[in-house]
Amino acid sequence: MIIGIPKEILPEERRVAALPETVGKFVELGFEVLVETQAGRGVFRADEEYVAAGARIAPDAASLLQRADVVLKVKQPCFNQAAGRHEAEMLREGAILITFLHPAAPANHEMIRTLRDRNITALTMDGIPRTSRAQTMDALTSMSTVTGYKAVLIAASHFPRFVPMIGTAIGAIQPAEILVVGAGVVGLQAIATAKRLGGSVKAIDIRADARREAGSLKGTKVVGFEVPEELAVGDGGYARALPGEWLERERTLLRAIAPQMDIIILSALVPGEVAPVLLADETVRRMRPGSVIVDVSIDQGGNCALTEAGREIVVHNVHVCGTANIPGSVAVDATWLYAHNMLHYVENLFPNGSGTINVDDEIVQHSLVTRDRRIIHKGALKAMGTK
Repeated sequence: MIIGIPKEILPEERRVAALPETVGKFVELGFEVLVETQAGRGVFRADEEYVAAGARIAPDAASLLQRADVVLKVKQPCFNQAAGRHEAEMLREGAILITFLHPAAPANHEMIRTLRDRNITALTMDGIPRTSRAQTMDALTSMSTVTGYKAVLIAASHFPRFVPMIGTAIGAIQPAEILVVGAGVVGLQAIATAKRLGGSVKAIDIRADARREAGSLKGTKVVGFEVPEELAVGDGGYARALPGEWLERERTLLRAIAPQMDIIILSALVPGEVAPVLLADETVRRMRPGSVIVDVSIDQGGNCALTEAGREIVVHNVHVCGTANIPGSVAVDATWLYAHNMLHYVENLFPNGSGTINVDDEIVQHSLVTRDRRIIHKGALKAMGTK
């Protein structure tokens, strides 16, 4: 079987799905590896390094995608301007695709249907369950660590004031008020980074355990309200989609808190589903001029009603950041993490090396999106309104 590693083409995306060291491991497992030329350029890895590890170099995406049995990517397929075709249409019919698909996000539904119609076995790296056996494959946690860190730096770079308290001869400048919504891996890393920068940090989460973890970070104030555990917590400790009346309570709370904040990091996600909209237009309108919102949940639709995917906009004098690939801006470390997650995932997917995939494996079942011309992913089906 041939594993194909195309060059990522989303704007500002510098990561790559495999490094020369993981390519060598794939070769040891019995795979042939084909890497698109310049695929590793964004992380300063040359074609010659991939060749030395046992790979062959493809001159372009079209030739690679037509030959590869298994395609490893970082981000979801998108339109390839150079080829004049969508990557989902360029895949060889019947191939296997492993990447971050975010299948529940409305913007990706047409692409998911194309994968279905082309009989692609598509697996999403954001569907891997949070279990001890899956830890080494858990790319969502790896990328969330990067995202939480960089989201605060992005916010600070747009914020027109200091983040820490600054003492001067004419008085003290007060620290920025920072709110982190969602205290999962992204949120905890955001809290830690905001504290290092000297901000005054508050956190909200609907899960009791997540609130305790956030509160354990010295100086962080946990705000919000308690939600019954059976409503708040789903499989693996992830947040569950709240019923309408409870979701409205959270929106009401944020409507009251947001005007007091300078920076808001939005990271409230439900795995495999569309992100809940927590900040309405009216809430943003009431925020302080010059405030910043970084909506890191944009890959699944976004927590703010005004966020535009892949864009940074100013609305009501508030900077709203919808950057869709924040980990891509910390490309070297993010790629090292992701490439090793991918290696472990492929090892689990093909327990006997190159050959038949293990579709009965629990981790595989959680991450399966399309197979045999059907959409299987529950979150995608729910978002599409299909049973």
